[in-house]
Amino acid sequence: MEELLKKTSSEQRKALLNKEISAQELVNAHYERIEKVDSTLGAYNSLCKEQALETAKNVDEKIAKGEPLPPLAGIPLALKDNINLKDTKTTASSKILENFVSPYDATVSTKLKENLIPILGKVNLDEFAMGSSTENSAFKITRNPWDTNKVPGGSSGGSAAAVAANECFMALGSDTGGSIRQPASYCGVTGIKPTYGTVSRYGLIAYGSSLDQIGPLAKDVTDCATLLEAIASHDEKDSTSVRLESYDFTSALKDDVKGMKIGIPKDYFGEGLDEEVKEAVLAAAKTLEEKGAIVEEFDLGLVEYAIPAYYVIAAAEASSNLSRFDGVKYGYRAKDYEGLHNMYKKTRSEGFGAEVKRRIMLGSFVLSSGYYDAYYLKALRTKALIKKEFDKAFEKYDVILGPVAPTTAPKLGDSLSDPIKMYLGDIYTISVNLAGLPGISLPCGKDKNGMPIGLQLIGDCFNEKKIIQAAYTFEQTRAYEAPAIAKGGAK
Repeated sequence: MEELLKKTSSEQRKALLNKEISAQELVNAHYERIEKVDSTLGAYNSLCKEQALETAKNVDEKIAKGEPLPPLAGIPLALKDNINLKDTKTTASSKILENFVSPYDATVSTKLKENLIPILGKVNLDEFAMGSSTENSAFKITRNPWDTNKVPGGSSGGSAAAVAANECFMALGSDTGGSIRQPASYCGVTGIKPTYGTVSRYGLIAYGSSLDQIGPLAKDVTDCATLLEAIASHDEKDSTSVRLESYDFTSALKDDVKGMKIGIPKDYFGEGLDEEVKEAVLAAAKTLEEKGAIVEEFDLGLVEYAIPAYYVIAAAEASSNLSRFDGVKYGYRAKDYEGLHNMYKKTRSEGFGAEVKRRIMLGSFVLSSGYYDAYYLKALRTKALIKKEFDKAFEKYDVILGPVAPTTAPKLGDSLSDPIKMYLGDIYTISVNLAGLPGISLPCGKDKNGMPIGLQLIGDCFNEKKIIQAAYTFEQTRAYEAPAIAKGGAK
């Protein structure tokens, strides 16, 4: 059964349809796996055993009757704990929502159910998706399956760690400034942040509403593209949802980049980038060039302004979005207080962690009278200029190639001791969210300590197929590598 968990979703589908294994056996095998390793990794916040087995039973019945099935039917998945799932705890890894049971499904949760995908449970994240290491959770620290002394990245660290450690075949995360791509890079798996508006945000607990996007994580590009196809749709419940002509992404799974123009921003390879990361990413570019792509360097302007613009906009939106958590309607409420104002104050002081408080305060400051023009409006103008720079680049290039993060996964505690350093670690991913673009992270090598290095491919708006094709082509040149813990050993 252990061997079974090492397979990709497409391989599992064959096993299910050939009746080599049942969907219920597959789900139970994952729960055995979670029981075995999750006390070490800390990926899961809660399990949905009853729901998952019910879905699996339904799949088995349909297979027995010879009924047609969606491509991912019966393939177990983990759901980031800021995505609502009916009758299940949705905590956003925050004390303030510790006992909140969702009364409704997010649109992506509905899509998963329609596709008969068993949801194993809810996985850990940085509280309200604010962080890059999954150390900011109110409940536990998630560890990197490659080295348990290191972080898995964040905020979707639970999603990436669970996939890498074979605790699920695939997972959903959310990406506000790199929160799918960076943990995918640190954990040696593949993750896609779709174009803003491709996947409904209805039922996602909002962090930065103009930046948030839900996306897939899996072992390979094929599984990611297939899962994206399953969850992408126009949704009237989400005013930012875009109606596309087609939600077909799997047709881009072609080993062919002949004539594809790939641009490498010089600005991404300057000071602060680890030499081993630089070498691995440029070697990946060389591989794509050898396969027929036209690769050249170019100047992408305003890169240094992305981080300040992002942290002003995201914090401003966070301070507004998180004002609803006040102890009145739902969630945590302070026990001892005097009067309504004191209840608000104590509830929020006790219910939110340090990083969330820091961003709420920053956001409230930049939105306050006298500072709005100086910071928030300026950040919005910068965002528009960054989008213009990308538009200019995509007039010439099909895909932009670069690193995901300046280094491989840091040690536990390093980011907590230096928040500014943590913020600067998002330098290559943030611009993609500011411009609303699609981006994919996939493994392209390892450093001297054996930690995975991620390659980032960025496309123009709604051009996911180009980055999927380029990523798939590169992927064909190397075999997927799992950490020791996923092979039955431990590190």
